[in-house]
Amino acid sequence: MNAWLDKALTDVAADATVLRTVFPGVGRRGAGGPSDAPGWTVDDVARVELLKAAPGAAAEMPDLYRYGDAAEKRAVLRGLSVVDTGDAGLDLVADALRTNDTRLVTAAMGEYAATHLDAAAYRHGVLKCVFMGISLADVAGLDRRTDEELLRMMRSFAAERTAAGRDVPADLLPLLTEQDA
Repeated sequence: MNAWLDKALTDVAADATVLRTVFPGVGRRGAGGPSDAPGWTVDDVARVELLKAAPGAAAEMPDLYRYGDAAEKRAVLRGLSVVDTGDAGLDLVADALRTNDTRLVTAAMGEYAATHLDAAAYRHGVLKCVFMGISLADVAGLDRRTDEELLRMMRSFAAERTAAGRDVPADLLPLLTEQDA
């Protein structure tokens, strides 16, 4: 895949529209296994590198997401944090947060979301992660975006779980305890 990726990086640097063919092509190169980046596949890393190399990637990203498979959508969501799309990526994050695909929701709650989502949308994303069993360690910006309303929502969630005789997610407890102290 290295020679193929090197050529693809050169091609997208010259013409961002080449992303339309090389972005899905990454999956056919057989590099879907785990990477050195926790939670990322080799495909994710390669696709984000392609986005970073293409000067016009921001304009291509909505269609790469819209027409991509789950792995391609995940890479576009991860790429939002490294490609300057302004607020244009908000629709993509919102779409991912409407899914029940933990891979997409996790990718959607990356640094782009932590920086660009308004408070209500960010809270919604965090609570969706809690509901879906996504580790809060995978949510970017939680340390700086947690506010009283999010804590209230998480306390209510924990109380409902406890009342129903269900476990409260372990990574939620330290956050609530820390904030109550």
